[in-house]
This record gives sequence, structure tokens and C-alpha cells, in this order.
Amino acid sequence: MTRVFLLRHAPTAWNGIHRFQGRSDIPLASTSAAELRRQRIPSPWIALKWYSSPLIRCVQTAQLLGKHVVTGSEDLIEMNWGEFEGMKLEQINEQIIQLGLHPDRGLDLTPPGGESPRMVRERLETWLNRLPGEQEAVVAVTHKGVIRAALSLATGWDMMSAFPRTVDWRLPHCFEWQDGSLRLFRLNCRWRDTSLLPRSDNGGT
Repeated sequence: MTRVFLLRHAPTAWNGIHRFQGRSDIPLASTSAAELRRQRIPSPWIALKWYSSPLIRCVQTAQLLGKHVVTGSEDLIEMNWGEFEGMKLEQINEQIIQLGLHPDRGLDLTPPGGESPRMVRERLETWLNRLPGEQEAVVAVTHKGVIRAALSLATGWDMMSAFPRTVDWRLPHCFEWQDGSLRLFRLNCRWRDTSLLPRSDNGGT
């Protein structure tokens, strides 16, 4: 069993104005970078294997938290919003209606030229299947769309409505991956809670 901690990148300027950035390679806002520099992550977390989306906002988040070497993976990249890239939610909703895409499709809503949440979920599974079996815990810095896909995969959530529990997107979320199955272990984890780590990664014997 591997514990997988998924962490969303810190906010960018586009996040601040609620603009969908998808594959656009937007760096962190200066205020986000300053806040990350003030955080102190306990060493057992830093000692883990860290993965990252190749987009700069994720790489910067990992590095500013103290993990200077991360393994990039295209499977962890944000959902491709296609022609909706750069739009705000109200603009996207207008386009969905005009194009007849039916927002109630949930997992299968596919922007023109983009990908659906189900497609994101499938490539997340590809990444999970590639994790070395001897790794008891890993951290992946990724995107909201990928974490939503993980929640869907782990709980059966069809994305037809809001996720039934409160998700704090500033915190890591713990999943367990075993025998091709993903389970949600805990939402909204705190870095100070190193008891979440397997004993061998937590300084235990």
C-alpha cells in the first residue's frame, strides 16, 4: 500500500481573478511565493519522494516548500480546457450553453479541443500504476482538476454536483493506493501531522 499525498499548487495571478488556466504555464503570484517561503515543512515530509506536474506553478510550489528536486510527470498536469483556456466561469457557462455541451454531463463534460474529467482520471490512474511498489508514501504537487479526478476515482463521485465534503485546497489530501484501487484516507491534512506517514518514513522503528 502506498500513501499518496496530493497537494494543489499555490495561487497564481489567474487564480486570483478566477481565470481558468489549465495548461497555460502561469507562475505563482508574488504573494504566494512569499507565503510558501515562510512555511516550515517537517523533515519527514521533505525526505519523501516528491512528484510534480511539469507546469511552473507546481514546480515552484514544491521548491519553495523545501523540496528542490522533484520528479516531473505529464500525467499530473492540469486538465486541458481547450478553447475555454483563459476564460472565467461565467464565460465558460455561457459557452457550454451556446455549444450544447450540457453541464450535467459531469465526468464527461469535454471542452472543445480539451479533455474531460474522466480523461484526467484515466491518466492519473496511469501515474498511480507507475509508482514503485516499495514507496510507502509520496507527495505529488498537482492541480485542482487532478485532485478532483482523484476524489472521483476514490469515492465514486460523478461530478454531477459539488463534492459532499469541504476541501481546503491549501492543504494536502491523503489517498491510499493498493492493488489497482484508490481510497480516500483523509482530506485536509496538516504538515505538522507526521503520524500520517508510514512508520519507516516517520522516524519510527
